[in-house]
Amino acid sequence: MIAPVMSGRAQAKGKALTGIPTSKGVYQGRVCIVMDESEFGKIRAGDVLVCPATTPVWSVLFSSIGALVTNYGGILSHPAIIAREFRIPAVVATGNATELLKDDQIVTVDGTRGAVEVRW
Repeated sequence: MIAPVMSGRAQAKGKALTGIPTSKGVYQGRVCIVMDESEFGKIRAGDVLVCPATTPVWSVLFSSIGALVTNYGGILSHPAIIAREFRIPAVVATGNATELLKDDQIVTVDGTRGAVEVRW
């Protein structure tokens, strides 16, 4: 059975986003928005990867990121499963994190509660 890919509702700009908690833990780091594979070179060690979703090709990034936030996904989606394998805090199904967050912002990702808080 294939797990459904869920989309969170669009959220308003503010200090916090919510989504589905899929890999426990808390991490604070710099946002790096990556929309597709052509932008993989933007990632620096320890970044919080913020993207629409991931596929197996994206797995090469997981060894260097500190946390993951996606627009789409579910508890059994690719980003959720790979984040758990790498023990990276992850929040999926935020709806529009790639629109609301900006490169170089500092955020705290709480993969246990399903929250992303903007620090600045």
